[in-house]
Amino acid sequence: MSPHTRGDGAVSPTDVTRIVVRPIGTPLPLGLLGLVVATVGFSALQLGWLPPDQGSVVAIGVLALTVPAQLVSALYGFMARDPVAGTGMGVLAGTWAAAGTITLASQPGASSPGLGVLFLAAAAAMLVPTVAGATKLAAAGVMGLTAVRFVVTGMAEITGAQGWISAAGVTGLVLAAAALYAALGFELEDAQHRTVLPLLRRGSGADVMTGSVEDELRAIPHEAGVRKRL
Repeated sequence: MSPHTRGDGAVSPTDVTRIVVRPIGTPLPLGLLGLVVATVGFSALQLGWLPPDQGSVVAIGVLALTVPAQLVSALYGFMARDPVAGTGMGVLAGTWAAAGTITLASQPGASSPGLGVLFLAAAAAMLVPTVAGATKLAAAGVMGLTAVRFVVTGMAEITGAQGWISAAGVTGLVLAAAALYAALGFELEDAQHRTVLPLLRRGSGADVMTGSVEDELRAIPHEAGVRKRL
């Protein structure tokens, strides 16, 4: 298509600009399944299902599996133009990396008030993607439950009280169940190009599997990387 000129002879920027959108698979199931591994591992320690000396094994597993999976999920979340997924998975990756590293360096079964403070700060950070992701209630619910899990775990680390530790373990298992459901729902949806399990999409996210290409691309000129300032 030949570029058009305005009345003054100048070429309009919209006539010579092309925005390329690359289809990718959803990264959410990968990050959510990494969350399942991490929260179940730490819950097993907190509930006494594993002896304290197995904390180093859990920490290595989290560092080797959960952290890389969530980093990849965060990067591809931003590439998919989903800042909620990118931000949420990025915060999760950093939080589990800190928890795994500190657990690996600590005495078996020891609590760490410093780690507790980090968990509480991470819980506050997780509220940002939780609130912003209100159009995908399944994903937002998992992020909100993660914030709760971090709060309870933070209190367990700060106080060292058995009640808080047990509560953190139970909360972690509830979170694992919710994350597993959401991961399966998003994976099936992406593989079959239709909603199989209810993911409670609403608002602008309600028609993502049924809307036209024009509906999906209408807001692209206003997204980061296209607009002139972030």
